[in-house]
Amino acid sequence: MKKEETVEYNAATYWRLLKYTKPYMVRLTIGILAGFLIGGSLFGSFMMLPSLFSGIEFSTNSDAQADKDAAELCRAVENAPTEEAKIAVLKNKLKPKKKSKVDEEVEKINSVLSKVGLKSLQVSYDHGNIVFATKEKVYLSFPAETAAGKMTWQFFSIFCIGFVLLWALKNVATYINHYCMRWVGQKVVSDMREEIFCKLINQSTSFYGKMDVGQLISRCTNDIGAIESSVSHVIADATRCPIEIIACAAAVVYAGVQYGSWTLPLILFGGLPICILPLILLGRKIRKIYRRSYEGIAVVFSRMHEVFTGINVVKAYHAEEREAERFRKSNNHYLRTVIRAIRAQLLMSPLMETVSVACTLAFLIYSYSQDAPISVLAQMLAPCLLAYRPIKDLAKVTTYIQRSMAAADRYFQIIDMDTSVKESPNPVALKEFQDRIAFKDVSFSYDERKILDGITFDIPKGSVVAVVGPTGSGKTTIANLIARFYDCTSGEILIDGKNVKDIAIADLRKMIGVVSQEAILFNDSVADNISYGMPEATREQIIYAAKQANAHDFIVDGRHPEGYETLAGEKGFRFSGGEKQRISIARAILRNPPILILDEATSALDTVTERLVQDALNNVMAERTVFAIAHRLSTIRNADLILVIDNGKIIERGNHEELIAKGGRYKQLCDTQFK
Repeated sequence: MKKEETVEYNAATYWRLLKYTKPYMVRLTIGILAGFLIGGSLFGSFMMLPSLFSGIEFSTNSDAQADKDAAELCRAVENAPTEEAKIAVLKNKLKPKKKSKVDEEVEKINSVLSKVGLKSLQVSYDHGNIVFATKEKVYLSFPAETAAGKMTWQFFSIFCIGFVLLWALKNVATYINHYCMRWVGQKVVSDMREEIFCKLINQSTSFYGKMDVGQLISRCTNDIGAIESSVSHVIADATRCPIEIIACAAAVVYAGVQYGSWTLPLILFGGLPICILPLILLGRKIRKIYRRSYEGIAVVFSRMHEVFTGINVVKAYHAEEREAERFRKSNNHYLRTVIRAIRAQLLMSPLMETVSVACTLAFLIYSYSQDAPISVLAQMLAPCLLAYRPIKDLAKVTTYIQRSMAAADRYFQIIDMDTSVKESPNPVALKEFQDRIAFKDVSFSYDERKILDGITFDIPKGSVVAVVGPTGSGKTTIANLIARFYDCTSGEILIDGKNVKDIAIADLRKMIGVVSQEAILFNDSVADNISYGMPEATREQIIYAAKQANAHDFIVDGRHPEGYETLAGEKGFRFSGGEKQRISIARAILRNPPILILDEATSALDTVTERLVQDALNNVMAERTVFAIAHRLSTIRNADLILVIDNGKIIERGNHEELIAKGGRYKQLCDTQFK
């Protein structure tokens, strides 16, 4: 259990995902800079709040405050015991008047003008008016304060306009940030989708013997889909939210410094860890649950793939209800896991919201007890309220990250798995087959089970070598070793004296054509299926190959109105078994390989169709070196060499007449089959 959690919460997975953003650093940088611009404009907006609220606060409370100050002064003078004490109270209370808000703003404007190189232009405050002027000329003058000392609506509107402009700048920067980050997120996922597809098609044949196709499809669809929905949001919000939160925190600290109190900011920041507590408690749980849910949906996909692939067997044994019940159990198990994940995910926001509201109310109670003015409260609470959304988005980011990491763990399991046949560091070119294929003491094991043991034989150029034997004796394995779908465990396989492990894989595969017992057609046109191994082939070449394979007539005789443009359908369901075999043979003829591997293509056909397919095989075998896996012994009577395989060993070899004369296993097989 501990080992599983170590893998599950490995932080390296996060950084490994981030490496996929490296090719898109320019756009990523633009998005991050836009995020800083969001924080800057947000902070600027908060700096304007005291000016906005001080005007309102002064206009609504100035008279009452003046009366209150006068009453306090009178009481203090009356309570003074002596004349000297009364004079001291008056001196203490009647200090020089503090600068007004307008005076402070004028000083700030002059400081900005000086920094940008406009020292000649000065702003002054003259009898309630703001004046923009140089020594020679007055450029602008407008009222800032009334006779009663209240801020005029004209001056107040300047702050409002500035606030709107800063807010508009924030929204533009938010759009740029979201667009750039979502773009990067989509490109990252697109690259990952291509990577896993290329990884899977380059895995060895043994890999597909061990893996469930439904599981692989789930990892390429559901897991990548989960990463896609997560990464797009995570990259955008993870770069924007922290900057917004920092801007809000800086505004709160600045307000505390201005007010001369560190207590209020500390109370606000003290509530932040409590707000984040639900993220810590639920984050890992969400990831663990989602990991199980992805495993569950993989099982669902696997059941669907198996049933749809074997639908004829299901119907033949009237097993629809049984399969529906099995699927229902798998589907319900997945549903329960998803519901658990949804419960944990949806619980996070309400918990954060409740904690945030409680902390805010506690702050208001304390501020009220300290007689904090409304302008200070506004400057502190506004950033806190606006920080709630990025904190909440950051909670979603945490959920998305846990969800995507659960999928990423499964994704990287496939990426890190490498069963592909390795190309030699310095591969030898093979442009032409000239002499022979030689097996020298070849052995092969699969999952510690020995399949072939000490196989030795030659296939001279232009000859036909056939191999017979019971099912599971290793016949198909020999063919797979020639094409290097696997590598032998020991011994050597030589083509023209060169070890197949040293030959460039592309050159080796160009020399070999395969016609298997189960003809595989893709859901594409007949012409594209025939030219699959030679995409550059002309229509004339395709038709010639089809004629050689006895396929042209059924393609154009009207049974398939679209002729060579007829779509084959899923696994070629539009064609009969014999038609699929002849299209497959046409594919091999068009490729025109010097070496041909035949996994008896006529064993499952009726007599008439077998004759047509056998004629096509005779055409494709002409002037080629052939290795044939024989199920019907009548098709290999004329082979130059027949190998009898049993339990991975060659027990007999010779031509048909020689083996019959020996009276051994081959004669027994012939007697059994022809009897």
